[in-house]
Amino acid sequence: MNKLYTFNPKALWAQFKREHFAFWMICLYLFVQYFDPQEIYHRLDFLPWDKVALGLAVLALPLDPHRGRVKDSSNIWMTLFLIVILLSSALALFPAVSWKNWFAFVDWYVIYFLIITIVTTPERFFLFIALFLLANFKLAFFGARTWITRGFGFASWGIQGPQGFFENSADLSTEMLMFAPIAFELALFVKPYVKRFTYWFLMAGSIAGALTILGASSRGAQVALGAQAGWIAIQRKLKLKTLLVITVLGIVGYQFLPTAEKARFATAGTDQTSIQRLLYWNAGVKMIEHHPFLGVGFFNFAPDYAIHDPNHLFFGKPQLPHNIFIQVGTDAGLIGLALFIILIFRNFRLAGEIRRRCAVSGKTPAFAPGIARGLAVAAWGFVIAGQFNTVGYYPFLWINLALTVSLANIVRKAVEGQEARGTLVRPHGRPEMHIASGTRRPPVSAFLKKTDDAAN
Repeated sequence: MNKLYTFNPKALWAQFKREHFAFWMICLYLFVQYFDPQEIYHRLDFLPWDKVALGLAVLALPLDPHRGRVKDSSNIWMTLFLIVILLSSALALFPAVSWKNWFAFVDWYVIYFLIITIVTTPERFFLFIALFLLANFKLAFFGARTWITRGFGFASWGIQGPQGFFENSADLSTEMLMFAPIAFELALFVKPYVKRFTYWFLMAGSIAGALTILGASSRGAQVALGAQAGWIAIQRKLKLKTLLVITVLGIVGYQFLPTAEKARFATAGTDQTSIQRLLYWNAGVKMIEHHPFLGVGFFNFAPDYAIHDPNHLFFGKPQLPHNIFIQVGTDAGLIGLALFIILIFRNFRLAGEIRRRCAVSGKTPAFAPGIARGLAVAAWGFVIAGQFNTVGYYPFLWINLALTVSLANIVRKAVEGQEARGTLVRPHGRPEMHIASGTRRPPVSAFLKKTDDAAN
């Protein structure tokens, strides 16, 4: 793993080549989904490459020697959520609309299980998260460059990303909320292993993600970014000097915001966009009250709103409700909403579990605590930004949850393996009593020396 931590291209490629074809295909899916090479090279746009990659991953999975059956309650909640969505679609007010969009969650259901089943080793996880970050670097640097070349000016359309999930300015901002905290945590972790350029490249990616959020003119994402920065400061118990630097950077960043963008915050709640969203939210709550169990139907919010509130449309045609909880509540009722909230809670709980397990074990992947913290901060960004945007069935939560479950499974197996071998040690070197024999174990330094010698 130490060779991978250096981000040496030869070491990364050598490890990647050793992996199974199923892992290559799930990586290809991630590459296609985030890099979108068909948009750059139009000659490639003759096949749905993301679906091809997923299909090949499914076919190759039985032959993968490292595939694993992951036991986690998130799997049950995901399956129940899928069942509720299918029931809601069958009993929808407009079933044709539901079945037209049925793949919006089924897609993530398949991807979730493929990721947690294939990404089952520390090496695979590190390669996968590195590819995830590399793909997002492209989006982050593009967004930051766009805002800088604009002279840090304001544009009503914000910053448009590539076609697909991140084309809309608010959606691109949300993806940066999912990316920046993980890039920040990984940069801090690999700092002792990498050259200074690599460390600052990772940090620059995180900063570019923040700049993209500031330039994209999404107020919800900007609020979420501030909350993420505050939580990282609290979680890491940063020194007063560091907090002062962050505060100064925050003030400077606010000064760079265009006057028009600051005016949007001043008129929040009273401008036309805000009023339309308030009307959507009010209508969504009424829909849930009238259809509490399974909602009005999967993706039935817009047609139902068009029938009952045709005079409250400021932008020509009804949109989605611009709130993840109202979106899921109208799509799948209170039953689906409860399952959705449980899945979000599982994301946070597993991230905390990873850090607790790593705190009492010296055999877990060294990168796990930091990445778990980044995944949790990213999830908070999704929840906060999701109060103003309709992104319930976008990759944000589902990829993050899959990564968290996968990492929790890897850490859990490492701890259970130590317990089975009777070699569990605490990272701080405090000897522990052997439960069976009552004998004390050697300090962690001796254990690490032994493992290093064995590796050499």
